[in-house]
Amino acid sequence: MDPGVVDLSRLQFALTALYHFLFVPLTLGLSFMLVIMESVYVMTNRPAWRVTTRFWGKIFGINFVLGVATGLTMEFQFGTNWSYFSHYVGDIFGAPLAIEGLMAFFLEATFVGLMFFGWDRLSKLGHLIVTFMVALGTNLSALWILIANGWMQNPVGATFNPDTMRMEVSDFGAVLFNPIAQAKFVHTVSAGYVCASVLVLGVSAFWLLKGRFVPIARRSMTVAAAFGLASSLSVVVLGDESGYALTDNQKMKLAAIEAAWHTEAAPAGLTLFGMPDTVARTTRYEVQIPWALGLIATRSLDGTVTGMSELVLKAQERIASGVVAYDAVEKLKVNPADTGARAQFEAHKRDLGYALLLKRRMADPRTATPQQISAAAWDTVPSVPLMFWGFRVMAAIGFAMIALFAVAFALCSLRMHMDARWFLKLAVAAIPLPWIAIELGWIVAELGRQPWAIEGVLPTFLAASSLSREAIWITIAGFTALYGALAVIEVRLILAAIAHGPEERNDQPAPGPIPAAIPVTA
Repeated sequence: MDPGVVDLSRLQFALTALYHFLFVPLTLGLSFMLVIMESVYVMTNRPAWRVTTRFWGKIFGINFVLGVATGLTMEFQFGTNWSYFSHYVGDIFGAPLAIEGLMAFFLEATFVGLMFFGWDRLSKLGHLIVTFMVALGTNLSALWILIANGWMQNPVGATFNPDTMRMEVSDFGAVLFNPIAQAKFVHTVSAGYVCASVLVLGVSAFWLLKGRFVPIARRSMTVAAAFGLASSLSVVVLGDESGYALTDNQKMKLAAIEAAWHTEAAPAGLTLFGMPDTVARTTRYEVQIPWALGLIATRSLDGTVTGMSELVLKAQERIASGVVAYDAVEKLKVNPADTGARAQFEAHKRDLGYALLLKRRMADPRTATPQQISAAAWDTVPSVPLMFWGFRVMAAIGFAMIALFAVAFALCSLRMHMDARWFLKLAVAAIPLPWIAIELGWIVAELGRQPWAIEGVLPTFLAASSLSREAIWITIAGFTALYGALAVIEVRLILAAIAHGPEERNDQPAPGPIPAAIPVTA
């Protein structure tokens, strides 16, 4: 495989994934904020809440359309750019994506039309149920997609079949209840709720600064403050759970995030600041909080966080074991009835993927020297500086969001938000921050898995399709131009909607069917 093709395929998928995830968090968060706002309308019957809900529903609709369009493109790439990935693990990876389409996407696609066009045809309670179904479908989509992604991070419930030369499902329940997938889902969804809350808070603050749409802005800000405070607190708590899940399932990613080159005596300290040196394999100018990492990662004072150097030694052992499994597979290709080879494979099959790391350097891993095995083992270390700093910027923004929403909640509770112009300006300026944190979170999650497409099973450089560099450059240019144009259109539509404001016509027809006595004329 041409390394340039692999790198370009990774670049293309990264661009489309990061672009797609500009829209997903806002969709996730706004969907349930609409449920909250409309619930207040149903309970109070105050028209202002109906106006508020319809306005934010318009923003949701603009964002929803582009999120769907970019998501479909990203899924198609598994067939175009990552065909061997699809062939090798399609039996497992394809199932959650298929369920997502059948269960979640069709659910939200069915009810989203009723939500937008059913205001004057459905009862208030009926329309609220429709809005809730849209929110449920949107979040179920995230669940099934993150189950698929979580399996890439922690491939449980599947085994390699030497007869078909593919990974196959052995326990779908294990795939479904994968601890990595569960942690990623709750953390990602909570981050989406924060993202939507910051947008609603910032736009409401903008209106209050301008003295426009004040009744709607005050209501929107109140909902955003309460929902955002709960969500931002849950992001930090659930992020801690995600870190705890890494301790058992993705030790190398955790070590890279903390720039832990060597295993420290328990309990390890948490590095607040440092300069990872990948040449000397050390972290300079460290500033640590004693015991903090050990408590977070192991929930104990005597648990250890394994360093990268020790994990590399473990990888060397697994590569050597994987070579034995690879040899058994080659024998089974020639003679599937070879019981000795099958027993050899069963004893070492867990490490088969590690032997495949050697294919970057040679066609047959069985010819590898100890030096080549050592070099392949160090390939399992991701980009430490990027992981280290990406995580810290993301975490800093997360704590800043808690402070922002705590102040917002206090001001709204005391009805002082109209006078605190300093805070209103701060809320407007904070709008981009959740998107920065979310994108960094995905970069840390996905690059931390490298060099694996499927952790411990399939290296990324073996997963790509046999394409030309020119073909990938053409599609990258095409996607960039198309998505750039769509981004401009969406931003202009949203800004126009915010400038126009939450106005409601007073000539809305009463709910119910059109009387039959009214003649229809051309």
